[in-house]
Amino acid sequence: MWSWVLHRITGATIFFFLFVHVLDTALVRVSPQAYNEVIQTYKTPIVGLMEFGLVAAVGFHALNGIRVILIDFWSQGPRYQRLMLWIVCVVFLLLIVPAAVVLGIHMWEYFR
Repeated sequence: MWSWVLHRITGATIFFFLFVHVLDTALVRVSPQAYNEVIQTYKTPIVGLMEFGLVAAVGFHALNGIRVILIDFWSQGPRYQRLMLWIVCVVFLLLIVPAAVVLGIHMWEYFR
């Protein structure tokens, strides 16, 4: 149940990011100066935390999406859905920890 809810939330979050990304990229055609100002705001620690949230959302959404595909199209999928959820959680943690370190290093550069 919770993986279903989290899958929907991460999907909506990724969609919102893509919408904002298209808008801010289109801003370069309207006003390069305004584009540069927007890009400067993206270099703050708060946006760095949002970037980490985006990486987490994409990672979970992708891994859980593979699990959902396996449940739907593999004849043994429903039988192993709980095991696959635990595998998704472990792989997610194995991927998110190094990502957090890399993003943390980049955010630390802001305070120097």
